[in-house]
Amino acid sequence: MTSTLNMEVTLTENSRIGQLDFDNIAFGTMYADHQFSADYVNGVWEDLKITPFGDMPMSPGLSALHYGQAIFEGMKAFKNADGEILLFRPLDNLERLNVSATRLAMATIPADIFMQGLSELLKIDAAWVPDRPDTSLYLRPFMFSTDTFLGVRPSLNYRFMIITSPAGKYYANPPRVKVETEFVRAAPGGVGYVKAAGNYAASLYPARLAQQQGYDQLLWTDALTHEYFEESGTMNVMFVINGKLVAPATSETILKGITRDSIVKIAKHWGMQVEERQVSVKEIIEGIQSGAVTEAFGAGTAVVVSPFSVIGYNGTDFKLPVQTKDSFATRTKAFLDDLRSGKIEDPFGWIVKI
Repeated sequence: MTSTLNMEVTLTENSRIGQLDFDNIAFGTMYADHQFSADYVNGVWEDLKITPFGDMPMSPGLSALHYGQAIFEGMKAFKNADGEILLFRPLDNLERLNVSATRLAMATIPADIFMQGLSELLKIDAAWVPDRPDTSLYLRPFMFSTDTFLGVRPSLNYRFMIITSPAGKYYANPPRVKVETEFVRAAPGGVGYVKAAGNYAASLYPARLAQQQGYDQLLWTDALTHEYFEESGTMNVMFVINGKLVAPATSETILKGITRDSIVKIAKHWGMQVEERQVSVKEIIEGIQSGAVTEAFGAGTAVVVSPFSVIGYNGTDFKLPVQTKDSFATRTKAFLDDLRSGKIEDPFGWIVKI
């Protein structure tokens, strides 16, 4: 992609890439050398720049700190056998970011700023994109309000940024998850379908309680009855029931996950029956006991495909069958890994080469 935007580039004089152990990459603990930023001022996006990764000065009156106008996306970059950098469905991430921006009364981001900023950043930090199995360069586009006015109204000014971080596996082992029946992640009419920072802040306390009980993550249920599954913390949730892929239908309380959507399309491509509908806790618990539910897993950019080992409900742990090479989740993860690293042809048109 050729940059046609006026973009200022300042390169670091001291790269930190020598500090990265490519054979032992933890998720989200180290950042690549550079960052991209653009400011929305007086109704115009301006001051596009790539600078060395570093701290930003900010006012204590920054509106994002007080009123929570902050959104983000999660993406990944990969390398193929020729050393070329590949992105997976980046314009879908932009579309969802702008849905989030609209819901939070923020400025939307033009496609050329998003894609060219991302492209130039990845070209500069290409050496940070790992090529080991189960690794990638995690990409975090985000935007926050920058007014310093203390008053409850939408900000007039915003900053959009992209930072990147080498990533390994999110979960070292299949997570143990607990069905949440007290706290609520999202309610009808709210912001559950967007990637607003506050959604994640509200989830931290219930997740901590679950972790103290020996679980890794929560299975969120609907706000009105707690009878139907919605999401699982950092991921959408999906099941294999009697050989069919079953997923809670996306709604105003469920994020439209790009990995989730990809898995649905892959399953249909393989000729598998797919149902997107309400999925009750009762159906899944009884299905595990009867053997009808053979797989339960999370799907998301960070985790890719993460099978659950245990679902905890009302004080009882229900164990899921151990994954095999023939399990749907195992085959889907392998397919996505090969697709995103360019090892197989892309039948969907999802891959964008930098």
